[in-house]
Amino acid sequence: IAINPTSDAAMDTPGQVDDPVWWKLLLGNVYFSLIWLPLRFFVGREWLTAGEEKIRGGTWKTGEGLAGYWTNAVAVPEQGRPAITYGWYRDFLQYMLDHKWYTWFADVIMWGEVLVGIGILVGALVGIAAFFGTVMNFSFQLAGSASTNPVLFGLSVFLILAWKVAGFWGLDRYLLPLLGTPWHRGTIFEGGDTTNGTPAVGGRLRTN
Repeated sequence: IAINPTSDAAMDTPGQVDDPVWWKLLLGNVYFSLIWLPLRFFVGREWLTAGEEKIRGGTWKTGEGLAGYWTNAVAVPEQGRPAITYGWYRDFLQYMLDHKWYTWFADVIMWGEVLVGIGILVGALVGIAAFFGTVMNFSFQLAGSASTNPVLFGLSVFLILAWKVAGFWGLDRYLLPLLGTPWHRGTIFEGGDTTNGTPAVGGRLRTN
């Protein structure tokens, strides 16, 4: 099977710049999807561990742990730089503190981390799971927490870019052809689109 990596649509569309072959193979070819497994295991394990530790910890179950985290983040020291750089984000966290959102928002974070970790590990909607992971990473960094957030954010961006194939060695091998995308319906909505037994999302594998 010879895969033609050249996109006719990209070549025929005025103003459209085509991507390098190696980039298209890495982000959109199922035969290269094995490359994403180690990255998925690392990122997924980090999220699952973080969420599991919060669930087992008593302070997060009651929201006290999150309340303490937000309180430390919004504090402005007399000397030195505050943890939060942007005033609008400090006001946002203070608003949530004043209205005691931590009583329910802690559950969102705990179970969100667990679900993101499981989704990435088992390859279920990897792109969506990685996206919500970056949202949490970004929020933690805005609150002044570096820790593993910059690394996880950067790695998750690559998983988002490779959403079509990153979970091929996992549940996405079956979920994506079934569900499809907003621009390409899956088999549960209409007839499937496969070539030589390999499911295609958003387009066909071209063979000679």
